[in-house]
Amino acid sequence: MRYFKELLSARELLANLTLREIKGKYKRTIFGQLWSLANPLAQMLIYTFIFSVLFVQTPPTGDPSGLKVYALSLLCGLLPWLFFANVLNAGSGSLVANAGLIQKVYFPRVALPLAQVGAVGFNWLFEMAVLAIVLSIAGAFVLPWLPMVLVTMLLLAIFAAGVSLMLSIANVYFRDTEHLLAIVMQLWMYLTPIIYPISLVQNGSAKIGGLLGTNITLLDIYGWNPMERFVEVFRALLYDNRFPNWSDLLICAIWAFGAFALGLWIFGRKERGLAEAL
Repeated sequence: MRYFKELLSARELLANLTLREIKGKYKRTIFGQLWSLANPLAQMLIYTFIFSVLFVQTPPTGDPSGLKVYALSLLCGLLPWLFFANVLNAGSGSLVANAGLIQKVYFPRVALPLAQVGAVGFNWLFEMAVLAIVLSIAGAFVLPWLPMVLVTMLLLAIFAAGVSLMLSIANVYFRDTEHLLAIVMQLWMYLTPIIYPISLVQNGSAKIGGLLGTNITLLDIYGWNPMERFVEVFRALLYDNRFPNWSDLLICAIWAFGAFALGLWIFGRKERGLAEAL
């Protein structure tokens, strides 16, 4: 509760920090905000070429939307993932990058990693709006699902904020965190059904059966990946145009608020010693 009260009293500071990050990211560029589309579009082109030309993979059919476009299915999972990855990368280094400010004046330190969530989230809103327009042109009926998309985006932002708070503290005391994070994020992405459908994991798990003589399958372990649930919910809403399973939404909410509560608790315990540690 203390952090919520501090944030409410420092909401103007948080807004200013967020605006600073937004304005500074594309300052003195010709295309400005359009650059936020460059990375997802580049990755989409690469993966589409690999899995549609070199290793031909049948694109999933949206049910009931009827869409059958690999690139659009990819973007429905890739954009949420890139938001999550960018928040973690920016948030983990936010305290170290502002060491001089932290050592000079007191303010709620939690505002620094949270400002990164707001800045990256601003770009993400723009990217998702473009995706919704492209999906509509392709024949998807996205408009009725936009409120639920926004709810899921908020849940993912809360989850990313919680993980970011933990990583920002870890990076102050263990500077290897940023380097390790880059490796972990690469592995995490390929363990999430972004460039491939979840059906491949289901088929592989069925062939292997129970692990080590137990009833626990590869799919059961795979399901513990929180980003797997988030990606499936986004695909259900945007690509399939159907309401996702309530269980998936509930699990996303549990991961989101659980990670945020844990992040605030860890941040609160270590905040007082930040100036000395930096």
